Amino acid sequence: MASTLLSIQILPHTPGGESVIPYVDRAIEIIQNAGVPYRVGPLETTMEGELPELLAIVAKMNEEMVKMGCRSILSHVKIYHHVDGITMKELTQKYDETV
Repeated sequence: MASTLLSIQILPHTPGGESVIPYVDRAIEIIQNAGVPYRVGPLETTMEGELPELLAIVAKMNEEMVKMGCRSILSHVKIYHHVDGITMKELTQKYDETV
């Protein structure tokens, strides 16, 4: 079981002041390719894994924004670390919609 949940909201300062949506889409693609469990929310994306691995994903996201022409990036990060392990489902199961 993973020991860390990390939520990130990335706000790149786009080169020409255009919409951040394509940049955010690319950041989410990096998370998808990392192979960690994740959940995209309306304002942030939460990942589940080990702290060093999740921080490396955040670093890669920021590096990609620079490669895409962003001169600055603001990343809001929240970390919940539990030595006995934690999952997104454990924290949200009573609120998840049933189908």
